[in-house]
Amino acid sequence: MPKRAKSSAAEGTSGSGEGTIRIQYYRSSIATPKTHKQMVLSLGLTKLNQIVERPNNPSTRGAVAKIPHLLRIVE
Repeated sequence: MPKRAKSSAAEGTSGSGEGTIRIQYYRSSIATPKTHKQMVLSLGLTKLNQIVERPNNPSTRGAVAKIPHLLRIVE
């Protein structure tokens, strides 16, 4: 039997598009509580003005909503 190709729905939306959001780390977390610093690191941000792509799901949106004074969502 020949193998079937994966459908696009099974692969998910891991590429660029509506499946991901771009997050920019634009303000320092030096004078912030320890929990804010942990949230920044958990999103994979280590340097100022760094931009990362993360999946657009409620978990990621909630992490960004906790520290809106340090992060911005880039379109």
